Amino acid sequence: MHPVEALAQELKPGCGWDEWLAEELRQPYMRQLAEFLAAEEQAGKILFPPSSDCFNALNSTPLANVNVVILGQDPYHGPGQAHGLCFSVRPQIPVPPSLVNIFKEIKADLGVDAPDHGCLQPWAEQGVLLLNSVLTVEQGNAGAHRGKGWETFTDRVIEVINRERHNVVFMLWGSYAKKKGQHIDRARHLVLEGPHPSPLSAYRGFFGCQHFSKANDWLQKQGRPAVDWALPSKAALVERYGKNGA
Repeated sequence: MHPVEALAQELKPGCGWDEWLAEELRQPYMRQLAEFLAAEEQAGKILFPPSSDCFNALNSTPLANVNVVILGQDPYHGPGQAHGLCFSVRPQIPVPPSLVNIFKEIKADLGVDAPDHGCLQPWAEQGVLLLNSVLTVEQGNAGAHRGKGWETFTDRVIEVINRERHNVVFMLWGSYAKKKGQHIDRARHLVLEGPHPSPLSAYRGFFGCQHFSKANDWLQKQGRPAVDWALPSKAALVERYGKNGA
């Protein structure tokens, strides 16, 4: 089996994405990307997230369910952190600084208390697509897989949403996300832009952006359910998903 075929098997059939991305997975750049990832693993390098979680964002949020898109850059590169959802970590992992700031803004915006973990899987299952631009990384080497082809693939994901869905809320935080989302049809979708929630930039306007209440107001005006941004406790999450949280 060619590495790209093994990679394609991680995209669940019936999630709606397979219909639109099957041809993309057969493109030469994706074959080269899959060969690169296989070679890295054969060389003994540890890649995150595990291949079974590579498409977790797409598998957890079927195309027909996408109401909100949050764009990240690339996965966390520490052991046990990445599980295929941008900004999210498994429930046993300490909450990263950017996610701490996201929780602070949700508290200020909606009065929702921060959870005792950083696993965002329940958001994904409510129609919040937590999409990184790059879907894999080498352990301890941030950004190691940038420019290898993932960006083209996730551009296609955004194109599919832009074309096939209506009235989706896109949250674009930081210059990288804004650039990646520059072709979204703003007459068709709501685009919320702001600084990145990183401690380096959150005080430049991420705090106070009220993106979470704005997203819910928009969704309800379109006749769609609001997102429950409150997350269950770590204990409840582990009981629901198991210790890995997904």
